[in-house]
Amino acid sequence: MKTDGMNPITEDDIANYLANTPDFFTRHAQLLAAVQLTSPHGTRAVSLQERQAEMLREKIKALEHRIMDMVRHGNENVIIADRLHRWARNLFQVQSGRALPVTIAVEIQNQFMVPQVAIKVWDVESRYGSEVFAEGVSEDAKTFASSLTQPYCGVNSGFEAVNWLNDTAMAMSVALIPLREGSANGTGPAFGMLVLSSPDPQRFQSGMGTDFLERIAELASAALSRLRKR
Repeated sequence: MKTDGMNPITEDDIANYLANTPDFFTRHAQLLAAVQLTSPHGTRAVSLQERQAEMLREKIKALEHRIMDMVRHGNENVIIADRLHRWARNLFQVQSGRALPVTIAVEIQNQFMVPQVAIKVWDVESRYGSEVFAEGVSEDAKTFASSLTQPYCGVNSGFEAVNWLNDTAMAMSVALIPLREGSANGTGPAFGMLVLSSPDPQRFQSGMGTDFLERIAELASAALSRLRKR
């Protein structure tokens, strides 16, 4: 590595030289012990080997945290999948069409520990027209449900659907889930909507993932298809 007065050696030159001369420290092994660096854990000086060891320990610790996070998320996913399985199984066991919407709501509340759940279904057969789950839905609410291409999660902004809950004052965060044929995040008209709410403002946050809620919507929509007009 050569230089002249017009082009002084820079730190990048030194770094490139060492990176491209791997046998440098083989020829100058004494430097490994002689070089002293400042420890990130205090003001004391440490050798290059010790500093490298500290960096490796930090990397290992970071990897351990990532692995633990992966294990924790994996366990949480297994628990959610098991609850979803139990919820779907219970829906299959419902014989009465009239009892199905209430069962869907109650089982969501119980299986997934959601404080309040409400459900409304429209465009149902005439024999279900006077049921509580089929009444009290305005055209504006139906239009709003159809406009949702994915579940809404966030604060309660005075949505009509929140009035379907027993205690609207405790609905600090809500999830509004449209029910429609096929995919939950489609663009077809909705024939119902699920309302999930919590007194915890962070339970249903804007920007949170909605994949799980979409699976709930698809299963509920499929189960409710037998109530619809033919």
